[in-house]
Formats: sequence, structure tokens, C-alpha cells
Amino acid sequence: MYALASAVEAPAGPVVRQRMGDSLHLSATDLAALAFFLVVWVLHTLASDGKLVSRVSLTTAMNAQREAWMRNMAEREVRIVDTAIMSGLQQGTAFFASSSLIALGGCFALLGASDRVLTIMADLPLASASSREAFQTKMFGLVLILAFAFFKFGWAYRLFNYCSILIGAVPVPHGEASRNAVSETAVWRATRMNVLAGKHFNSGLRAVFFSIGYLGSFVGPTVFVLSTLVLLAVLVRRQFFSAARQAVLGQPPGAGKG
Repeated sequence: MYALASAVEAPAGPVVRQRMGDSLHLSATDLAALAFFLVVWVLHTLASDGKLVSRVSLTTAMNAQREAWMRNMAEREVRIVDTAIMSGLQQGTAFFASSSLIALGGCFALLGASDRVLTIMADLPLASASSREAFQTKMFGLVLILAFAFFKFGWAYRLFNYCSILIGAVPVPHGEASRNAVSETAVWRATRMNVLAGKHFNSGLRAVFFSIGYLGSFVGPTVFVLSTLVLLAVLVRRQFFSAARQAVLGQPPGAGKG
């Protein structure tokens, strides 16, 4: 009886492992589109940080303005304006962090309604046939992107909090004597913390943007590539050719003449 039971139960292990492998299976075109998506994400991040192109990005220009802000702050005795700005930055970061959590909850809700979603997607004109397991694998990819965004926003919120403390640690100015090594070090620390907080906030916001491009993967690899390219075009324009960038780097009419 024991041998018979063993013979019946023995094939269960390989079958379970095979089904687990199938549940993670994606086609070659899906994997290629995903690799393209990740490469675009990394390259855009490097370009925005000024590591790939010589043209100044909006992010790099704003980092210079953060430094100018901290230096002007060090010259003020009353810093109510600076604390108000920091409060606004923290509130915006908290909003996006909570939004990421809500989106994560929506992803898990869709996982519970996979069959219904697949039925709806089958009616789309450009949708390719997709199994339930493949859909769930792609959904877990979206969960990872949103979780990454949440952690970035959460860390940025904490860094903005630290920056507020460092602003409070900057000595109150008292004439020319206030410009000493202690004051310069305090300003440098506040500036560095502010830039780091902004960097992590931008990373979280970039993840939210790319999560929208990732939605194309649920339709098909071709749509995934197209949505990634459209998203890249929008982000490149905003970083390098937008009116916002011109507002930061531009000069008023007649500036520098006479």
C-alpha cells in the first residue's frame, strides 16, 4: 500500500514545478519589449542626471536653484518662507506616496479579477492572446514598479524632513562675520540633503510615469514598445526642450545689455 501510494504521489512534484515554471512564462517578444522598456528607463534617468548628454536638463537646472535657495536662506534671519516651502514639498511627496499605495491596492484587486480583465482585453483591436498566468506575471511587474515608486517617495519625504532640520541648524547671520566655515558647512549640508531629497522624489515620479508606459505590455509587445517610445518623447521634451526649462535657464528680454 505504501509503495502504491508513493507511485501515485511521486509525479506530483515535477508536475507542480512545471506548472510554477509555466506561471512565470513570457514569450520572447514580451521579454524583448520588457528589456527595451528597462533600458529606456535607465538611459532617461542617466540623461536627466546629466551623465549622458551635455545639454542641461530641467532636473540639473533645478538642483542649481536648490543651492541658490539654501544660500539665500542662510542670509535671512526670519526663515518662515523657507519652512513654508519645505512643508509644501513634504505634502506633495506624501500625496504621491499615498497615491502609489492606492495604486498597489488596485493592482492586487485586478489580480483577483484576472479572468474578467482578460475577457475585456480580448475585445481590444490590437490586443494579442495572453494567458492568465502571463497576465498575472505582468501585473506583478506593475506591482514592483509602483512599490519602487512608493519607497522612493517615502525616502524623499524623510529626506525633506531631515533637510528642514538642517535648515534650522544653519546659524543666524550677523553681518560679514556670519560667513565663516561653520556657516558654509551648514549650508552645504542643507543643500546636499535638499538635492538628495529632490533626486529620490524625481525617481519616484519617474517610476509613476513609466508605470503608465508599462500598461502597454498588457495589450501586446508592439503596443508596449510604442507606449514606451511615446512616454520617452514626452519626458525628453519636458526635461530638455520644455517651457519650464526655459523659465529656469532663460534670461528676461534685454538682460545683460547696457
